[in-house]
Amino acid sequence: MNGEVRSSFRLARMSPLILVLTLILLAIPVIFLGIVAFGKSLLAAPALLVIAIYSWVWLRFRPSAFIVRPDTIEVQWPLKRRRIPRNDIGSIRILQQRELRREVGWGARIGAGGLWGGFGWLWTSRRGIVQMYVSRTDRFIWIERKNGRPWLITPEEPEAFVRAVAE
Repeated sequence: MNGEVRSSFRLARMSPLILVLTLILLAIPVIFLGIVAFGKSLLAAPALLVIAIYSWVWLRFRPSAFIVRPDTIEVQWPLKRRRIPRNDIGSIRILQQRELRREVGWGARIGAGGLWGGFGWLWTSRRGIVQMYVSRTDRFIWIERKNGRPWLITPEEPEAFVRAVAE
């Protein structure tokens, strides 16, 4: 590991819009399996495929924690970790939805979206590709990097996260 843990922040709770979308998406494999239980085996393979995709999103796309260490911010997923060196952070700030639109223009998600949030890349008209790991639609953390793509994340307690990184 890269030094002691200063602070640990889980991915923020989902905003109501993302929560509703997630519940709808989670119903799909349940409905498919329910139909299979009543003898329509044609949906067994699609149900298993959807469950596999959802598992992949949970294990490889949706981060579980953002760890602030003396020399890095470590992003943890169940099956991987990525680090942003603290000396590569040019600035960090909280953005509301309108401020984000002004910063990036319009965008298109490349990766997983809707189920538990939006994860992967966000292609934007003003900033190009942004690393994106968000679970709500406000109080985003924008991490401007000196050497690399900016990051857009939503840890719990965004103000405390920014303070921890600034220390």
